[in-house]
Amino acid sequence: MGKILLLRHGATKGNLEKRYISSTDEPLLPESILRIKEQAPCLRNYFGADAAGLTVYISPMRRCRETAELVFPGQVLTTVEHFRECDFGAFEYMNYAELNGNPDYQRFVDSGGESGFPGGESKKAFSERVCRAFEKLHLDGDIALVVHGGTIMAILDRFSDPHGDYYSWQVPCGSGFIGEWNGVSVSDIRRWDGEAKDNHDGQYFLQKSSARSYSTSSGCGFR
Repeated sequence: MGKILLLRHGATKGNLEKRYISSTDEPLLPESILRIKEQAPCLRNYFGADAAGLTVYISPMRRCRETAELVFPGQVLTTVEHFRECDFGAFEYMNYAELNGNPDYQRFVDSGGESGFPGGESKKAFSERVCRAFEKLHLDGDIALVVHGGTIMAILDRFSDPHGDYYSWQVPCGSGFIGEWNGVSVSDIRRWDGEAKDNHDGQYFLQKSSARSYSTSSGCGFR
């Protein structure tokens, strides 16, 4: 049916401090804005001449909108409310140093993240919310989603082919995945490492599990 990009938003202050961030509506850090501006042409080049007509879906959070506006300037952005990050409840805007020793946090860790966030969502409820919203989209032609790390993990846990489980799809801010959407699943999935640079030409690259690599006309390497 078309190409698909699932891109995690750029970094915020809370991301830098390794905090749980869901409802806190932070802007991107200045250094993250510069990094995204650098990588944006290479990302757009993946879609070629079709980039101008790309359908772009975003989470309603500021960090996602700002990232999408940098990568796809001037294009219409469609907000999907249910693409918000998982509700972290009592853990919102806290990090490991602040939660260490908290009995609720220890129970969460001991459950492998399955017990859910106190006062927030469980992984199961969050994934169902995201995937129901994804299935309702108009998914004909090339599309891009500029969303949260958890949102990407939920979608690819459900729709990746071959399947990879939820936590295998974790990526840092400014990174994500590209693939082919056939109406049922996402295949030929490659990782976009927005934080990394090729030592030879300074361009960002896409990684695949195979060792095969080649270059596009823009200098972006696919691995």
